[in-house]
Amino acid sequence: MEPLLSVAEMQRVDAMAADRADALMDAAGFSVAISAAVMGASYGTDVHVLAGSGNNGGDGYVAARYLSRRGAAVTVHHNGLPSPDTGAWRAMHGAQSSGVRILPIGDVVDGGLIIDALYGTGMRGSLPAVAVPWTATDIPVLSVDIPSGVSGDTGIATGPAFDAQRTATFHMLKTGHLLGDGPDLCGVIDLYDIGLRGGEPAMWRFTVSDVVTCVRPRTAHKWSAGAVATIGGTPGLTGAAVLAARAAIASGAGMSAILTTSGTAATYETMAPDLVAIHACGSDSWGDDASEALSHLERFSSLIVGPGLEPANARFIARIVEGFTGTLILDAGALNALDHIEMLEDRIGATVLTPHAGEFKRLTGSAPSPNAIRDLAERSGAVVVAKGNPTIVADGGGLVIVDSGGPELATIGTGDVLAGMIAAFTACGIPPGEAAATATYLHGVAGRSLADRETVSAPALVWEVGATLSNFTSSVVDPRRT
Repeated sequence: MEPLLSVAEMQRVDAMAADRADALMDAAGFSVAISAAVMGASYGTDVHVLAGSGNNGGDGYVAARYLSRRGAAVTVHHNGLPSPDTGAWRAMHGAQSSGVRILPIGDVVDGGLIIDALYGTGMRGSLPAVAVPWTATDIPVLSVDIPSGVSGDTGIATGPAFDAQRTATFHMLKTGHLLGDGPDLCGVIDLYDIGLRGGEPAMWRFTVSDVVTCVRPRTAHKWSAGAVATIGGTPGLTGAAVLAARAAIASGAGMSAILTTSGTAATYETMAPDLVAIHACGSDSWGDDASEALSHLERFSSLIVGPGLEPANARFIARIVEGFTGTLILDAGALNALDHIEMLEDRIGATVLTPHAGEFKRLTGSAPSPNAIRDLAERSGAVVVAKGNPTIVADGGGLVIVDSGGPELATIGTGDVLAGMIAAFTACGIPPGEAAATATYLHGVAGRSLADRETVSAPALVWEVGATLSNFTSSVVDPRRT
């Protein structure tokens, strides 16, 4: 996985290399100049560098010097000069000696490129008034480390901020690049190795190399390949459970069954003959007695509860939580019926929670911030899949950002598909945290692939998941089997 640093940790890493500060600033500024060249800065191009008084501004001065030597017409507009005898101060004089004009920041001027080297991750509070008009220009912007006005930790812009077409950053990505407004305002991110070492990650980013898939042995049968059951759906809302159950099959499960009530049995048997329908409730809706449902679940290793289960009976959900010993994926209606999170701690099997932002707030009373997601995972002992863009997965051992998906997944039923994928991956033996992150990543890949050809719908996404998984299983070696 790709490590992501907090601002404080990045500052600590910088401080550890203080004896090489000038060399590191030169490497950083040279990297910024490379990104500027990619954006078209060359001989005769007007480049306006907005420089703060700290190290971010120092990187800008170094970039100005290199771009001036390349033949660009470079002007630095400073918001305060660097302190004497600092790396930024020496970088400023180096730029001057290369013919770079240095002026106080003033009105916006025309140019081919703006380099935003005002604050970067050192931003505190809001942009000064003199810098705000520069955020509204149509001139392309290259930001140094992170667009000024954006928090390097949360990615949130609390006021005016630069909207960069490209961002040059160093050593490791920061959490703010992927959270909050960061993905919208950073543009393309160029990550440069400038010689720094170390750093304790605050979070991790899931990448294609982290995908773990199940490989069926030659002697596999439908039960050994992974058996998934789904409890969900009430009259009029049966489609959600079908999507989850079909997604489990598309994701490799050998058996996928839906437990039905008298009110839904005929519907499921008619609309989903490819799935097993188990009549497990003699009334039209699930009551508070889960005994009959549990009696049918002995051979199933993973159970999804909640898709289309609105409203769900809190006592019924509590009995399922207590009585099922396999991996339990609680989604949608089941999440809304949880009386208290602590009931999950004593489960024998693993638990995966899949809340969207509204469900998360109902469960915890707070928005799904990274700290709140971590806290929910610790309090419940569950893997938490906080759905959004990006989705954050917490399993007690850390936070993993999955950003493979896009807005096309903001479509009814796609969350049910994800629940089925997680269930299938856990059913075949992948540890729950890895299963949840892998499923979320491939769910995003499938969504983007489908969106390239047509409007995304949940039924079409199920089949796209199958095609996507087929591509990965043929190219990814399962590290647990080597």
